Amino acid sequence: MNIIDAQREMRSAFLGGFAGQLVAGTIWAASAAVSTWISPRPGMATLFFGCMLLFPLTQLLLRALGRPARVGGGNSLTGLARQIAFTVPLNFLLVGAATLYRQNWFYPAAMIAVGTHYLPFMFLYGMREFAVLAALLIGGGVALGLYIPGAFSLGGWAAAAALVAFALVGRSVALREEANY
Repeated sequence: MNIIDAQREMRSAFLGGFAGQLVAGTIWAASAAVSTWISPRPGMATLFFGCMLLFPLTQLLLRALGRPARVGGGNSLTGLARQIAFTVPLNFLLVGAATLYRQNWFYPAAMIAVGTHYLPFMFLYGMREFAVLAALLIGGGVALGLYIPGAFSLGGWAAAAALVAFALVGRSVALREEANY
């Protein structure tokens, strides 16, 4: 299978990243809500532990939508997808270090970690839209950390909104391609 076909299969099986981003956006929104209306520490725990459920919840949503939730054995991008999945938990070590230094850097640091995680999605899915999502998350995390460090949960809300918006973009791209293919 060539790269173009492998990317097309990824877009189709995972609906342009729709389910994963929708689940992630929901987890970020829940975390931001807990941080806003309860307190920051349980909000941070909500994001950290909620993200541990990201893969199984994404698989469940994909199956509920009638998607295969996986690609065929001949898809050469499967290994890359697995490698990308491990970047966020490993980068959360840095998020933890930043948070120990300044608690209000939790969401900005998490935005940067998740944003960098989306950079290889451009190749994985063959979708330039992921560059925009990555730029919004990384740039937003840097801007919030540097210029609005006192607004603890703002980064959680911003990331949630970006993830849900781009879930819809990815879904639209995948469905339009399927209609034309």
